[in-house]
Amino acid sequence: MAQIKDTKSFMRITHRYLGYFAAGIMAVYALSGVLLIYRDTNFLKKENKTEIVLKPNMTEKELAKEIKMRNVEFEPGEGDLKTFKNGTYNVKTGEAKYSKMELPFVLEKFNQLHKSTSKHRYASLNTVFGLVLFFFVISSFWMFNFKSKAFRRGMIYAGVGFVLALIMVFFQ
Repeated sequence: MAQIKDTKSFMRITHRYLGYFAAGIMAVYALSGVLLIYRDTNFLKKENKTEIVLKPNMTEKELAKEIKMRNVEFEPGEGDLKTFKNGTYNVKTGEAKYSKMELPFVLEKFNQLHKSTSKHRYASLNTVFGLVLFFFVISSFWMFNFKSKAFRRGMIYAGVGFVLALIMVFFQ
């Protein structure tokens, strides 16, 4: 790496090499982010039918947790076979038959990047990526001479972007 003379040179060089490093990560995040926008549709999803035997006499909440499905509500009716949206559950035998719309394996793994928590195996990758992005925000201010017209315009655009993000977050 070249001799670093001052803060501007350091920011520009570090920004460049971190940018190359983060390009691959950003491609995966960009793809998964676009897919998450359409998670309420069946875009690119396929139906996955499952038959499983669980413990008998489960409640709606217990069943929902076991089959990892939200809002399981039994439809009114008599008998051992309880029907819910996309499936059935036999309270006597514990047999459950249901279907889910799911993304292909690779795309589902990409989406887990956005859904991870502090205990998830992607937590350190997400933290590093977030810090790199924050560095990009800060270091981008050293890309132009502080007294240049491009820098002043850039600050206006940055301010508009910041205010727009705040408006979108607080005034949904």
